[in-house]
Amino acid sequence: MLTADYSRLGEVCVELEKAGANLIHWDVMDGNFVPNLSFGAEVIASIRPLLTIPFEAHLMVTEPTWILDAMVNAGCSTVMVHQEACLHLHRTLGRIRELGATPAVVINPATPLESIIEVLDLVGLVLIMSVNPGFGGQSYIASVESKMRRLREIIIERELDIDIEIDGGIAPSTIASAASAGANRFVVGSAMFRDPEGFEHATAELRSLASASAI
Repeated sequence: MLTADYSRLGEVCVELEKAGANLIHWDVMDGNFVPNLSFGAEVIASIRPLLTIPFEAHLMVTEPTWILDAMVNAGCSTVMVHQEACLHLHRTLGRIRELGATPAVVINPATPLESIIEVLDLVGLVLIMSVNPGFGGQSYIASVESKMRRLREIIIERELDIDIEIDGGIAPSTIASAASAGANRFVVGSAMFRDPEGFEHATAELRSLASASAI
C-alpha cells in the first residue's frame, strides 16, 4: 500500500478487493530499521471492517515485539518480521503464533538464506525481499531468485507447509521469473497503482503470468 493514494486509503483497499486482490499487505515502518514512517495499527484497524480479504503486516521495525499485539488486534492474520531486526527471532515468531496469527520471517536481498534455516519449522511463510526495504518503486534484484530456488528445495525435502512470498519490483516483466524460481505469493505495488487500465486489468495480467510459470 506504499504507493496508494493515502487521502482515500480505505476506498483504494475496497477497490483492490473488488479487482480480485487476495490480500492487503501493510508495510509498517518505524523510521529506524528503515528511514521512512508509514501505517500504524490504528490506520489498519480502521480499514479492517471494510474488507473481507486477509491483512498481513510486514514489520520493518527494529525489535518488533512491542508492536505484535497491536498488529494482531488491528486485524492482521499474518505478521512478518525481519531476521535482521530481531535479536531473539525464535521468541518473536513464537509470540506471533501465541497471538493467533501466522508467523512469517523476512530476509533482505543481501541476507543469506542460511540465516533463517533454524526457524523454518516455526513459520507459515517466508518473505524474500527483491529490493532493499523502505521505499516503493525500486528495481527488481533478480539475484534473489537463487535463494527462492534453494528455499523451495528445502521446503520439499523437509515436507514443510510454507509459502514463499516475494516483495519488490514485481511487475509484468518480472513476475513470471519470480514464479518459476519458487514464489507462490507476490506483493505488487507500483505495477498495480500505475497500470493505466486499472486494478482489475493489472490483477488479471499478473495472475495469468504467474500461473503460467508456477512450479
